[in-house]
Amino acid sequence: MTMICLQQYWWFIVSLLGSILVFLLFVQGTNSMLFSIGKTEEQRSKLIRATGSKWELTFTTLVTFGGAFFASFPLFYSTSFGGAYWLWMIILFSFVLQPVSYEFEGKLGNIFGKKTFHIFLAINGFVGPLLLGGAVATFFNGSNFVIGKENLLGIENAGVISAWANGSHGLDALLDIWNLVLGLAVLFLARILGALYVINNVEDETIRANSRKTLVFNVSAFLIFFLAFLIRTLLKDGYAVNPENGVISMEPLKYLHNLLDMWYVFALLVVGVVLVLWGIGDALLHKESIKSIWPAGIGTVLTVLALFLVAGFNNTAFYPSNADLQSSLTIQNASSSEFTLRTMAYVSILVPFVLAYIVYAWRSLGKTK
Repeated sequence: MTMICLQQYWWFIVSLLGSILVFLLFVQGTNSMLFSIGKTEEQRSKLIRATGSKWELTFTTLVTFGGAFFASFPLFYSTSFGGAYWLWMIILFSFVLQPVSYEFEGKLGNIFGKKTFHIFLAINGFVGPLLLGGAVATFFNGSNFVIGKENLLGIENAGVISAWANGSHGLDALLDIWNLVLGLAVLFLARILGALYVINNVEDETIRANSRKTLVFNVSAFLIFFLAFLIRTLLKDGYAVNPENGVISMEPLKYLHNLLDMWYVFALLVVGVVLVLWGIGDALLHKESIKSIWPAGIGTVLTVLALFLVAGFNNTAFYPSNADLQSSLTIQNASSSEFTLRTMAYVSILVPFVLAYIVYAWRSLGKTK
């Protein structure tokens, strides 16, 4: 494969991992509703057992997503994870609360009480999806950083390629209302998937009824925030890259043009949205249905995958800089060397086996409701 094919291939792999991660956030979505779905101690215990068998899949996918980004697009990794470290540290800290809470909430000698660790799980349930969604929104709205590759050869700031343009180190992303809009959309989507997962996995009619009651509010909130972000993104100016010289400029309706130019991505988006709505409608209209998580989950993966591809394909800067437009990152200027990408492409043959293991583990752990 040519260099550009390898770069596009790895952007697709990273996008797929990110899409699967958003689906697996149903664990966080369930935990955010721990006290609204689980009215009693026994009910909350059932919910924790249901998500406690799946949280490792979410955490592993998060780490794999970050690792794939580091290996294939190291300049993005060093810029975002190194520059916006306060944002990422809060996200990672919230995810650390999760395994600690699962481990100790039921231990003998727990001096803090179960409720304390239940609150920790709820914090992760809210903070994780909200901030991850906000971080992804910066792919469309930009961040405040500057790239200086000449520093590799200079004496002053030697070895420092990228630098954050202010002292907030990523927290400024939370000051952009549209980043928060997508963050809230991801949060409510995670809560929808969490409710559908509980309906599928917990054999308790009271808990299932409580889960269905939460759907109406969460679906309404999700549609408001997601449609607002999607419509605004398609109508806003985007960050276009000149393929001949790499110069980045603002292009009106860039993301809408990307959808129209890449019919297959547009098809992914439409099919994904339809499947999500199908899963939600099935759960609301058919009280006996318990398998709505599957069309909604597959639809989530396809929809998020389409958004990632719109952000990076078709000569688009996937990580725009609001401080210096020409510092914006593209899949061309942020990628690893051809040798690294090609070698990793051979290793990526193992990805289907990893996915097969996830399916196997899911089925094995879900045999007993």
